[in-house]
Amino acid sequence: MTLDEQTIKTGLKAMGIILGSLGAGFTVEKVILARLKKLAEKTTWEGDDIIIEALNTWVTMLILLPGIYFAALYLPLSEKIEGNINKILMALAIFFTTIILSKIAVGFIGLYTKKAEGNMPSTSIFANITKVVMFSLGGLVILQSLGISVTPILTALGVGGLAVALALQDTLSNLFSGIQVLASRQIKPGDYIKLNSGEEGYVSDITWRNTTLKTLPNNYIVLPNSKLATSIVTNFHAPTKEMAVGITITVSYGSDIPKAEKAIVEIGTDVMNTVTGGVPGHKPAARVAELADFGIKLGVGLMVKEFADQFLIKHEFLKRLLVRFKEDGIETPFPTSTVYLKKE
Repeated sequence: MTLDEQTIKTGLKAMGIILGSLGAGFTVEKVILARLKKLAEKTTWEGDDIIIEALNTWVTMLILLPGIYFAALYLPLSEKIEGNINKILMALAIFFTTIILSKIAVGFIGLYTKKAEGNMPSTSIFANITKVVMFSLGGLVILQSLGISVTPILTALGVGGLAVALALQDTLSNLFSGIQVLASRQIKPGDYIKLNSGEEGYVSDITWRNTTLKTLPNNYIVLPNSKLATSIVTNFHAPTKEMAVGITITVSYGSDIPKAEKAIVEIGTDVMNTVTGGVPGHKPAARVAELADFGIKLGVGLMVKEFADQFLIKHEFLKRLLVRFKEDGIETPFPTSTVYLKKE
C-alpha cells in the first residue's frame, strides 16, 4: 500500500468516526430526548422539562467532540498540533457544558420564582445575573484548562474593582436598584403603576438596567431602574387588583335629591352586576359631595376588577344614568351666569 493510499485510508477512518459521532448525537437528540420529552410531559414536575430542553442541540455537540478527538488520533499530526487540538476540544466541551448548565439554572430559578412564597416576581434580571455568573465561572475554567493561570486575573480584577465601579457607576446603580425593587416585592411584572413624574403603564419586565412599562395605547416606556427606585410610585394592583372608582355627577338645585340618589345607586348596582370589569355584589352609595356654583355635586363609588376596567364601567354608568335622569325629570345643569345691570 502506497503512502497516498495509506493517507486516504486514514483520512476516511477519521471522517467516518466524526460522521459516526455526529449521527450518534442526532440519534440521541431526535430519538432518545424526544421520547424522554414525551414522558416528561406526563409528569407533574416541571424540572425534567427544563433539563431536556437544555440538552437539545448541545448534546449533539458534546457527543461530536469525542468523535473529533478519536479521529485526530488516526491522523499523522505532530505532538504540538495534537496538544492544541486537545486544548480546543476541552475548551469547547467546557463551553457547551456551561451553556447547558446555564439553561438549567435559569430554568430552575424561573420555576422557583413562580412557586416561591410571596409571589417572587419572574423577570429577566434574575436570568441575566445567573447567565453572567455561570459564563464567568465557565470562562475561568476554560482559561485554566488552556494553561492560563486565573490567579493574576482575579488579583487584577480585585485591584481594578474600584476603577470599574466608578466607570460603571450608573450601570451598577441601575442593577442594584432593580434588585432592590424586586426584593421589596412591592412591584412585579403585570402590575399597573404610575410614577409621580407622570409615567404610567403595566410593568412588562425589569432587566439589569431598566424597567419597561406598557401603556394603555400599546406603547412602551423604558425607565432606568434607579429612577423607579427613587420615585414615588402608585401601584394600582396592590394590595389587590380591585380598586374603587369615584364618579361625580352634577344635578340642578331644583332636582329631587333623594330621587337622584336612588337613580344613581340603582344604575350603579346594575352596572356592577352586568358589565364586564365590575365587581358583582358591590353596593354603591351616593353622597352629596359639594354645593357648587351651577348645581349640587353627587359622588358615587364603584368597584372595578382592575385599573383598565374603569373606562368601560364609567362609560356604561354615565350612559345609563343619563337615560334614567331623563326619564325621572332630573336635570343636569349647564354652566350659567347671572348678569346684573345697574341703571344710573
